[in-house]
Amino acid sequence: MKALTVKPGVAGDVKVDEVLEPSRADDDLLVQGVAVGVCGTDKEIVRGEYGWAPQGRERLVIGHESLGRVLEAPEGSRYAVGDLVVGVVRRPDPQPCGACAHGEWDMCRNGQYTERGIKEIDGYASERWTVPQTFAVGVAGHLGLAGVLLEPTSVVAKAWEQVDRVGARAWFEPHTALVTGAGPIGLLAAMIGVQRGLDVHVLDRVTDGPKPDLVRDLGATYHSTSIGEIAQQARPDVVIEATGVGPLVFEAMAENAPYGIVCLTGVSPKGRTLEVDAGGLNRSLVLENDVVVGSVNANLRHYQAAADALAGADVAWLRRLITRQVPLDEAPGSFDAPAGQDVKVVITLSEEDDNPPPAR
Repeated sequence: MKALTVKPGVAGDVKVDEVLEPSRADDDLLVQGVAVGVCGTDKEIVRGEYGWAPQGRERLVIGHESLGRVLEAPEGSRYAVGDLVVGVVRRPDPQPCGACAHGEWDMCRNGQYTERGIKEIDGYASERWTVPQTFAVGVAGHLGLAGVLLEPTSVVAKAWEQVDRVGARAWFEPHTALVTGAGPIGLLAAMIGVQRGLDVHVLDRVTDGPKPDLVRDLGATYHSTSIGEIAQQARPDVVIEATGVGPLVFEAMAENAPYGIVCLTGVSPKGRTLEVDAGGLNRSLVLENDVVVGSVNANLRHYQAAADALAGADVAWLRRLITRQVPLDEAPGSFDAPAGQDVKVVITLSEEDDNPPPAR
């Protein structure tokens, strides 16, 4: 069968390979691959900056934002042939740390976890794959191809959970949220904020293309100014930072409301410096009881929360996030293509009858 593979550590060595059919253990689902999403981590792996092949192998099947349709399921499974499913990315380390042992492998403390399509386990960018039932999450059938958004949604579901848990240290009743960045993570974070009934503001630098309309059609407010200017209108109780852009990160810390929470989901590149009034920032954080928390990855609880969020979303709006579909045979060229107006690029692995409802 065909799969998209790379040689980790070698820039640009991505190709469509013939690989062995997956072997299915007793508790595994056999899944027909439908699609995988492309994200920044995938691009880093293709550039040779990240990623680890399975032990004893040179190449890694990439793809961690999965969507598939069940071909075979164990007897008595909660899944049936034809169900849409997503595979969880991370696996706990073999001699689990305390977090992994309690099912919180997204918070692994010793770094010995593995990840499908990233770290030592083949990913989902293949025509067929297997997954243990315990690491599979069902997708509402009406979502169709939009189900491929479940993994990135799990990341922001966790981020919102972190906000709730920090807020629970005292009375917390947020009204206004700011999301920085209108990429897939930012838009999905904004979607959950709107579902929570918050007044959501989204900041991004572009002024045309699909992003402003996606935000407005969600019922949120789009900005292309600065955090400072937004704060003059509505000082945010919660900031979900989804860009990793250094100046924005520090501005978010400085401009949130008293007893505000800033959740960082964007990963910044190393080696870039900027001047920061560290004393002023410290003073603001302490005197306003502010919190800054980092959040990455997700566990089963967050995947299920993401599945629920997507199931309750406008499918037509979700489908508009998928701005480009690339067939598997053409996938290697999708990683060096200019971003342009794309929000989410998806690699299709099989023909899928997907007819989303018309946009409202």
